[in-house]
Amino acid sequence: MPSLTPVADSHAAAPRVELTGANLLRFFAVLAVIYSHISFYLIDDLGTGWWFIDVVYQIFVERGGLNQHLSFLGVAVFMMLTGLLITRSAIRHEPGHFLFNRLGRILPAFWVAVLAAIVLVRLGINGMFSGQDGVSNVDAALSFVLGGFFLKPEVAVLGVTWTLAVQILFYFACVAARPVLRTLPIAMPMAGASICALILLYNLYAPQPYTVPMLSKIAATLPAVFLGQIIYLGWARLADCRWIVVAGLAQVEVIRLATDFRVYWAGDHYLWTFAVVTACVVLVGRYDGPAAHWAVVRWTATRSYAIYLVHTLILYRVYEHTVGSFGETGAVIAFLVVTALVSEALYRWVEVPATGWVTARAERMRMQSALAGETTPAPRVASNHVLVRRASGSSSR
Repeated sequence: MPSLTPVADSHAAAPRVELTGANLLRFFAVLAVIYSHISFYLIDDLGTGWWFIDVVYQIFVERGGLNQHLSFLGVAVFMMLTGLLITRSAIRHEPGHFLFNRLGRILPAFWVAVLAAIVLVRLGINGMFSGQDGVSNVDAALSFVLGGFFLKPEVAVLGVTWTLAVQILFYFACVAARPVLRTLPIAMPMAGASICALILLYNLYAPQPYTVPMLSKIAATLPAVFLGQIIYLGWARLADCRWIVVAGLAQVEVIRLATDFRVYWAGDHYLWTFAVVTACVVLVGRYDGPAAHWAVVRWTATRSYAIYLVHTLILYRVYEHTVGSFGETGAVIAFLVVTALVSEALYRWVEVPATGWVTARAERMRMQSALAGETTPAPRVASNHVLVRRASGSSSR
């Protein structure tokens, strides 16, 4: 079993695991998320179809046993990568530096995307991602801090950003559990599973006015993050194999509980989806073959966050205005082209500058902390012979 003694060296406490296949996993996750929303829109909203959806349905839904529209498949990959990649950073970095790095990288692009969503709703170009016809000033302000998802009824100007609530909550959980992560790290996903189960039970049995439906959605999604964390702990040899299995089974029980309570929103094949995604992450995570270095994979992976933020803002109107002229396949291609251009702009003009600023600021903070540590005078400790002389001098008086 891992030692219960804190490890002073953060590098020793959190060994590096080379995830050479991470970009390939992000690439597949982006494709799955985009496909899922196209399929939802064409099948559920428009009541039409597309030949590619028929092919995917035959292979992955009917034979592969995944959810209709491949629902949650891409989200689960992104969530699992979060647990895999963030755990080491949370162990190594001081809480303030860790949160500054993580939030500083994701918030600027998120704020720009939310602002764009609000403007599109106000101009009547796009609709809401919840039942409202429009968005009030208060609801718009809450959207910049993900507050709309916790209202009853939910107010969502950009529906996909609910996953950021899961990620940010995980960041703060890592900060709160940092002493545990540095001593007995496997305890965090095990405790996390227990808390998720309690949240699901609370929302099931508490009186309706006191429930928070969004918390159930978060609790049902966090097992994907914790499974990624468990994979990291296993690869980094920070937990005994037996406890790795126990922690994994704890996540399985939360998924089963969420499925039984109908917390998931697109079918009842979520446990199988989790199993498939876990197997893919384990098999592909450290893959370093040619496919991991293809230009299209690298481009999509580096812009995956921007694509995730903007694609639903573009899909519906572009498809609506092009399907009559270009047909279904042409309209989908037009949507992909516009999404690629907008994502490139968001990446180059928002993400890259924000990341550069955060990196420079974090390095400055690190240097200031190191300098402060060097210039702080150490406590003066008297030598033994001085203490003896002082003692003898005081006794002679």
